[in-house]
Amino acid sequence: MKKVIVIGSGFSSLASACYMAKAGFDVTVLEKNEQIGGRASLWEKEGFKFDMGPSWYWMPDIFEKFFSDFSKKVSDYYELEKLSPAYRVYFGENDFIDISDEPEKIIAKFEEVEPGSGKHLQKFMSDAKKNYEIAMQDLVYNPGKSILELVSLETAKRLPLFVQNISQTVRKNIKNPKLRSILEFPVLFLGAKPSETPAFYNFMNHADFGMGTWYPKGGFNAVAKGMEKLATELGVKFQLNENVLKIETEGNLVKNIKTDKGNYSADILISGADYAHTETLLNENVRNYSGDYWQKKVFAPSSFLYYVAFDKKIEKLQHHNLFFDTDFEKHAEDIYDKPKLPVKPLFYANFSSITDLDLAPEGKEIGFFLIPVAVDLEESEEIHEHFFNLILERIKKNTGEDLKPHVLFKRSFGVQDFKERYNSCRGNAYGLANTLLQTSILRPQIDNKKIKNLFYTGQLTVPGPGVPPALISGKVVTDYILKKLK
Repeated sequence: MKKVIVIGSGFSSLASACYMAKAGFDVTVLEKNEQIGGRASLWEKEGFKFDMGPSWYWMPDIFEKFFSDFSKKVSDYYELEKLSPAYRVYFGENDFIDISDEPEKIIAKFEEVEPGSGKHLQKFMSDAKKNYEIAMQDLVYNPGKSILELVSLETAKRLPLFVQNISQTVRKNIKNPKLRSILEFPVLFLGAKPSETPAFYNFMNHADFGMGTWYPKGGFNAVAKGMEKLATELGVKFQLNENVLKIETEGNLVKNIKTDKGNYSADILISGADYAHTETLLNENVRNYSGDYWQKKVFAPSSFLYYVAFDKKIEKLQHHNLFFDTDFEKHAEDIYDKPKLPVKPLFYANFSSITDLDLAPEGKEIGFFLIPVAVDLEESEEIHEHFFNLILERIKKNTGEDLKPHVLFKRSFGVQDFKERYNSCRGNAYGLANTLLQTSILRPQIDNKKIKNLFYTGQLTVPGPGVPPALISGKVVTDYILKKLK
């Protein structure tokens, strides 16, 4: 059997490893860290279990499609629960909107907040569903090699949606600022401002309202472990705590992969590690892109993350909570336009042990907090402490729940941590933003232009950031390789 080496064990790497093993290759995954899953790592301390990265399970059809490609079901590997309400959005003191798990109830809530908006939301959601179907059927499973991949009768009908932006379409008929922010929120998963994201991407609103928010029991790490189990069943081998130091080439082929523990030969090398980092493992003359290239790209945000153990149960919040009680546009400006530490940031608070009691000791709770920030930010322990206190103060002000006296311990994670743990380019948390000029063929290519057996997968290439796109990316690169080998 021909040998395939996969660098990294995030979702795109796990997917590509599974597909290559299914196709009959001898597959080995090299992971620099102590566990598989990439950003979906699990941190455990004193009986508390924290997902370190992804926490929103959207687009369940993509996960089902992945497992069905192996004649399996999601339920064979982990258990899902649909959240109701899906999430809560805070706008001020005791001023919040719960987003239901049923579209009809969401429409009714919009109508209650802004009379007349219900019919506009219904039309918006119908368009979002159609865009989702077109995106999944015609666009996202393409390798980004030709502009013709974007051309079909349906995409041609929607050409204006690629030049308009999300904000324009949302604000055309919805006037209430709270409702606008709820509709603009999902595109943050694509890593760009709503005013910079093509209107076609409102299909993310179908992922939100139309398909609902789910929770995998055990957290997102359980999804990674499920994929690892499938990969192992297919014969994939995993080498943990093994850092790749150099990709050595000869002529137009990868000849050797040198790690801190040994050397590996490969007929095919797929890197699901950070694309920009992978390029630094090559000699300069065979890299696809220069360092300047990566400096000029628009990256999705980095994040300040906090993993917190509490000695009591949370009473006044939901599993997922968004705090939009400050100026959304000002915070976005601090991320993208004039990068700096935000003064009054929006933030996200997750208490997954409300749903999953196994994540914390009895009577206690885990908290996961996230503040989106610009890439390449300077940071310090003092800065992290400042923003942690800001989060607890805002929670107390908006909900009346004082969590500060109940903190047992906490761990912070920031821009430098993303660089060190994940070799993340510029410390990004989500990859490259899906702006118009960073879509499809305008994203970094999945194959090396000079080394014919080296390929790339993951959030810096097609189709883009997020866990479902990462699964798709693993399939896209494998389909591309297998087609080339025919």
